[in-house]
Amino acid sequence: MNRRTTLVAAIALTGSLALAGCSSSSDDATGTKSKETPKASDQAATKPQLSVSGGFMPEPTMPDMAGGFLTITNKGAADKLTSVTADFAGKSEIHETVDQKMKKVESFDIPANGELKLQRGGNHIMFLDVKKKPKKGDKVTVELHFAKSAPIKAELEVMDATHNPKSH
Repeated sequence: MNRRTTLVAAIALTGSLALAGCSSSSDDATGTKSKETPKASDQAATKPQLSVSGGFMPEPTMPDMAGGFLTITNKGAADKLTSVTADFAGKSEIHETVDQKMKKVESFDIPANGELKLQRGGNHIMFLDVKKKPKKGDKVTVELHFAKSAPIKAELEVMDATHNPKSH
């Protein structure tokens, strides 16, 4: 056997051993093969299961800029918030706050079986080039985009400019 043939044989052997290890059947007590069905909890762990709550926007004090806050709860595998879109704004960005300074980021991690909180004084959504300034009592719709999950539409209620859920 030449070197190339040996390499191909080694790769083929490794592949078949890997496939044998990934088999979905197992021997039961009688020595016969039985098919295992994946449990619902195992399937849930392989996909993110996202929901949104607590969404609000303080009434903007500037004519062309606003902030948005919400919580994304995940009851499955990890995901990332990659962007936000909104019809009422020309541009939407996600920002982190470090040492009281805002900085645009490409994404936020949403941990498996955890949550991502976008809140005042911390990470948040920034709406720029606001076309029509929302007023207290209005509701605005945003669309959240993720690395793995389908987009989710969320409603943000426009609250008093000083609204802060932490202080209630």
